[in-house]
Amino acid sequence: MRALKVAVAALLLVACSCLSKERQDSSRLSGKDGESLRAESQRFESTQDPAIKADTYFAAAQLAESQDAPARAIQQYQSALKADPKYLPAIFRLGTLYTQMKMFPHAVDAWQQYAKATNGSAAAYNNLGFCYELARRNSEAEAAYKRGIARDSTDQSCRVNYGLMLARQGKMSDAAEQFGAVLRPAEVHYNLGSVYEQQGKMPQARAEYEKTLLLDATLHDAKVRLAGLK
Repeated sequence: MRALKVAVAALLLVACSCLSKERQDSSRLSGKDGESLRAESQRFESTQDPAIKADTYFAAAQLAESQDAPARAIQQYQSALKADPKYLPAIFRLGTLYTQMKMFPHAVDAWQQYAKATNGSAAAYNNLGFCYELARRNSEAEAAYKRGIARDSTDQSCRVNYGLMLARQGKMSDAAEQFGAVLRPAEVHYNLGSVYEQQGKMPQARAEYEKTLLLDATLHDAKVRLAGLK
């Protein structure tokens, strides 16, 4: 970036030198020719460098992310949004980074902005709901998931994440209802088994994995998990 600034400065110096020569020439001209050249010089002086576009800031932010520099990436994404407040990729990445860094107030703001910018898409409410859930604000998470489902009842992410949250709260029948709206029966039991396993409830997990394989014996992950249960 420093090299770029030096190059721009050099160009400006060249431009100023040329302009000075034009002024000397114009001082010797009279009539319409002199007035035309002086007007051109004034127009040149008032020209500003083109504004940096949101795409440029976004590319810089992506580079920062690849270099494991999230704070610098956030700064660049914010600059992209100053250039274009509705630049969806920057809003999405801000929400993602803030969530990963557990900066939940900022993450919630970003996902709310994303929901607004996408006219309340189900995917946006899914992300907002998941962020609320990570922040342990379950009632707000549930409300966000329900808003996403109301917008698109077939959205798998909203249904599955909401179902997983319900299952972790012990509301297995409600969770199964959410799963069943978008998943096959075998997948419903697999997800229930996964939650039981995470909670250390191995007999219940085993029962769900066995039901999974009865419905679909080809589900490799269920076989592996069942075999790994103690």
